[in-house]
Amino acid sequence: MAKLLEGNAMALFNKWGMRTPRFVVISSAEQLDTLADSNQWLQECKDQDKLVVKAHEALGSRMKLGLVKVGVNLKGAEKAVNEIIGRNVEGLSISQAIVAEMVTHDDEYFLCVKSVREGAEILMAKMGGIEVESNWDKVQRTSVEVGEKPTKKQLVDCAKKAGFKGELAEKVADYSMHLFDCYDNEDGTYIEINPLILDAAANELVALDAVMMLDGDAKFRHPDWSFSFASEFGRAYTEAEEQIMEIDSRVKGSVKLIEIPGGKVALLPAGGGASVFYADAVVNLGGTIANYAEYSGDPPSWAVEALTDKICSLPGIKHIIVGGAIANFTDVKATFAGIIAGFRKANSEGKLDNVKIWVRRGGPNEQAGLAAMRELENEGFDIEVYDRHTPLTDIVNMALSKEVQQ
Repeated sequence: MAKLLEGNAMALFNKWGMRTPRFVVISSAEQLDTLADSNQWLQECKDQDKLVVKAHEALGSRMKLGLVKVGVNLKGAEKAVNEIIGRNVEGLSISQAIVAEMVTHDDEYFLCVKSVREGAEILMAKMGGIEVESNWDKVQRTSVEVGEKPTKKQLVDCAKKAGFKGELAEKVADYSMHLFDCYDNEDGTYIEINPLILDAAANELVALDAVMMLDGDAKFRHPDWSFSFASEFGRAYTEAEEQIMEIDSRVKGSVKLIEIPGGKVALLPAGGGASVFYADAVVNLGGTIANYAEYSGDPPSWAVEALTDKICSLPGIKHIIVGGAIANFTDVKATFAGIIAGFRKANSEGKLDNVKIWVRRGGPNEQAGLAAMRELENEGFDIEVYDRHTPLTDIVNMALSKEVQQ
């Protein structure tokens, strides 16, 4: 799953016919002045306290953290943006703010669609905000099987069970249909609107906030996804991580990278299982890992080369472990060609000085791939290469100067 920041989620709501407050996402207060010149609704708030300013980051409890300012005019919004941007919260430096119009309302509602094993489940409640948490037993649900869409009657019935009446029940059903269309067509896994409110003046439902999770691996099907996903690690993605994510979205198979500052052992494992296996083994022996990474599903060699280059660029590393079990269909020779090209490039740039490489792998074309790896020793690389007959953990023991268990 990949999480979207609020502004990107709101833009997708608008795309699928759901009203949200008008908003702008900015990285400095100066941008607000410029945007006010081209946005009438911002100009109208010059002397009216009708703006909301929030940190545009993947953080919970923004109000409690002082990262939300409600009921400010344009000058007040500029002041709030200056106070919010640059703040360090839970190790994350706030880099953006979202400024939106206030929509006056009396009641708050809850609406959600999420993926379940049988298909999707739509949830509705006539109370929203923090109230929904203490009234979870009053949330009503209706299910949609895989490949199907909810019917209007189904959604109206669910809305009425949730306590909505008359025209409002119809409106909630219609809004829910739009929400499901967004979920279904945008490869959603979880989308929550809390609160959903009724703008009495326009007699329209409005999503004031959003939590949206999409299938990040489906990005290749969505050329209009120009946004970056929100980091799930309490900080923004690094440039290297974003570059690998972009490559991962375009290729068959998978390449992944998350940097972990301060580690001495870099990992370049084949497959998600091996990535966890090697990370655990390093930590268990008292080592520190410099990253999480994996390549799997037989990705093209150029993608593996790009991943290798980023891993070789990690600061302060002393070892690189290229490990994996016995592959079923990933071509060891082809993927090793990418790794070797990445090693050569990094070595020419001085990134592998005093770095030792450890290799253990098996699978299709393993002998040719391992032989090519061994040739690097003749080029001056500090490298040791092992085949399928060496237990996976042994190269970790060797790298950390531990005695291999006999």
